Amino acid sequence: MTYRIHEENGFKYVDQGQGETLLLLHGLFGALSNWEGVIEGFRDRYRVIIPLMPIYEMPARLAGLEGLLQFIEEFITFKKLTDLSLLGNSLGGHIALLYAIKHQREVKRLVLTGSSGLFENSMGGSYPKRGSYEYISDRVAYTFYDPNVATKELIDEVFSITNSIPKCMNIVQIAKSAQRNNVAKELPTVQVPTLLVWGLNDTITPPSVGHEFNRLLPNSELWFVDHCGHAAMMEHPVKFNAILERFLEKQRVESPAVV
Repeated sequence: MTYRIHEENGFKYVDQGQGETLLLLHGLFGALSNWEGVIEGFRDRYRVIIPLMPIYEMPARLAGLEGLLQFIEEFITFKKLTDLSLLGNSLGGHIALLYAIKHQREVKRLVLTGSSGLFENSMGGSYPKRGSYEYISDRVAYTFYDPNVATKELIDEVFSITNSIPKCMNIVQIAKSAQRNNVAKELPTVQVPTLLVWGLNDTITPPSVGHEFNRLLPNSELWFVDHCGHAAMMEHPVKFNAILERFLEKQRVESPAVV
């Protein structure tokens, strides 16, 4: 699938379709392409926006969740976005939560899939190892239930990232920042309707993490996808889109009654 990547004011992003805004946030090793299934499934009736977070380009002193949250705040201001449906995978879910905690009135709905914020087993239990293609191949495959989802193109992309010392340092700093920024105490304050979509075979944020998010978030619903790892929207895009569609339609019907 082809889509235009806009470059304005220091931001790179996808902006497809018209209607209510779905703002999608990718994970630590993520890219705009991670959300292709959602773009394809929703751009005919929603405005789908995906900013490329500057995980590898941001200055080392800013490499952390605080810096990424500031980036998303600035992007939302730049695009003049309101009444957001905010979706995040893995680290992107964590950033979405931090934004919702701080700007709850600006967020209409939250969708989290494999989100960090409570617990995550980063890179399958270890930090990136430079120079070993086999190691990176194994770690990328570890993200998915079906290792065939880890295409050579995806593995090559992650290998290129981890072969750069500055990029590797940013990854390590951001991963440590994510572990420090536990949001358990703040979650009960988040009243935004929240959809949790979890891979039943997720080894990075296991199913127990999905259950804990569901317990702590007062207005949430939890769906599991079987034979699925850490990125449901990539591994099972049709199932993910069906669950998301149901949630969005349910909220659309219920929204007029909310005061």
